[in-house]
Amino acid sequence: MFWSILNQPSQEEVEAARRKKKLQEIQQVEELPIASRNTAPPPTTIEPIKDSVSQASYESQFGIWSSAIQGTSQQVSLSNEVMTVVFDTKGGTPRYIELKDYTKQTFNKKEQLIKTEQLRLLEDKKNKWNLQLRKGVYHVNTEDLFFSVKKSDASLVFRATASNGAYIEQTFSLSPSSYEIEYDITLRGLSSDVSQEDGIKLEIVNYMDKIEKNSIYESRFSTVYFKAEDEDYDYCSCTGDDVEELDEEKIDWASFSNQFFNISIISKGRLFDGLRAETRMLDKDDEDLKYTSVLLDIPFDGGTSETFSLSVFTGPNEFKMLKAYGNGLEQIIPFGRSIFGTINRYVIRPAFDFLAGFIGSKGLVIIILIFIIKMALYPLTYKMLHSQAKMGALKPRLASLKEKYKSEPQKQQMETMKIYREYGVSPFGGCMPMVVQMPIWYALFRFFPASITFRQEPFLWASDLSSYDVLFNIPFEIPAFGSHVSLFTILWAITTVIYTYYNSQHMDMSSQPAMKYVQYLMPLMFFAFFNNYASGLTCYMFFSQLFTIAQTVITKKFVFDDEKLLAELDIQKAKPKKKNSFMQKLQEAQEKQQRMQEMKEKDKRKNKKKK
Repeated sequence: MFWSILNQPSQEEVEAARRKKKLQEIQQVEELPIASRNTAPPPTTIEPIKDSVSQASYESQFGIWSSAIQGTSQQVSLSNEVMTVVFDTKGGTPRYIELKDYTKQTFNKKEQLIKTEQLRLLEDKKNKWNLQLRKGVYHVNTEDLFFSVKKSDASLVFRATASNGAYIEQTFSLSPSSYEIEYDITLRGLSSDVSQEDGIKLEIVNYMDKIEKNSIYESRFSTVYFKAEDEDYDYCSCTGDDVEELDEEKIDWASFSNQFFNISIISKGRLFDGLRAETRMLDKDDEDLKYTSVLLDIPFDGGTSETFSLSVFTGPNEFKMLKAYGNGLEQIIPFGRSIFGTINRYVIRPAFDFLAGFIGSKGLVIIILIFIIKMALYPLTYKMLHSQAKMGALKPRLASLKEKYKSEPQKQQMETMKIYREYGVSPFGGCMPMVVQMPIWYALFRFFPASITFRQEPFLWASDLSSYDVLFNIPFEIPAFGSHVSLFTILWAITTVIYTYYNSQHMDMSSQPAMKYVQYLMPLMFFAFFNNYASGLTCYMFFSQLFTIAQTVITKKFVFDDEKLLAELDIQKAKPKKKNSFMQKLQEAQEKQQRMQEMKEKDKRKNKKKK
């Protein structure tokens, strides 16, 4: 926090950056042809032009499409069992997609629910869905054209006709219970107006809405993904402005992915000839989450009549649903790219889905999964606790060393390690269960805020397991902490401190007294970090810690016996010792350090005598 404050730009630097950005935007607009400028939206209805000079000007700008510039905007819709898509005849494009099985909740600053409404995607008025037809300096955008519409039960056909009889046709079709829109683009009689060199581009601008309760993490998990032919998927930065261009590669698909929903443009048959993807971060107080855009090159051979077919998926980030496409589209769900992502996709996710098939509450599923994991790892936990119990049994003998070598800490440490070696006790014996659980813990760190399974799922006092829970609000916002306090996070921190204290009673820290206090810093530091995190994860951490405490107390109280442990230690001491390489090196290092310390003490005594 201190570093951020120290290095934040001055007010003069901020103003200079704003002026520079504004100047760049003005220059970009001035460089565009008049027909493609979007400094102000055109009126919904344009009356026929009566003035012959104005009509001639229109024809010079739009050529054979000047008659399609005039018309009246109308809305028309397609609907199936899972969604309704509303289109506009101006541009012949989708205006918004309403998902019937999902809602959007709006909260006030006190985390109180204000309203619940049907979830809509692509509904921002600043959005664009536009076909760019280019030939030299002559530009035509379908967003400027008015289309006639022909509707059937499951499809809409939009057509914009030129003065020479050529036309652009966009056909949208829905299946009965699918989130997929079949999208066909037909160009007829345009070979003289659009060359293969200049081409046709599909331009989509999506000002992503703030859909989820926690817009900070929603922003971190929202961006533009894309995949080139025979390559792994890639994406624009989630945390900063970014532009990605693939001019020489064939593109399988591009996807606008929110935290839990996506709009994906998928090629069918012929692939796209190139792509330009962009993301821009917006101010925290902006009504929109993030600016995103995609420009896709549509293959055009210059024929008199051509149709390019593609699919548009507009729905939830459901793993099985996206994987069914067989093109890697499921990778847009931000489970991670490393081994942790693999664990999420093929271990944790199936386990949750299986248990959720029998149990309605997702919170109970979390607790049952904790129980399964803890019992599966109990053999390792037993070894860890057994090692700790043996160290506890040796504590009186170690205390005598502490008194004997009070003024020689290096010697004290060497003798301590010697006793451990004699009795076959390893101070590192308790590490293995933690090491085994770390990949699972890190995987869950990405799983809970990325899995739509937990979206708006309540449990106990948490209203949404995919977002933070709130015990109470504070009247100001703390950077990286927020303006609320999470109860699950508090309970986890408290149980972690209790468990740390309990364990420390059975450990000898005489050689490292500072560790008595440092070990308590971790739960306090992570309390601030997890306060804004998904309550599904902090719920898992809290109940997992409870299970750990229960296993530890029950095992040490009812399984281990001090007398039997001492007898076991005596038997181990009588056995011939075989040094392992690690302990050998550790002992050698300690002995070397002890010799150096003795030499320093000797030099000090010599210098003292000389004086």
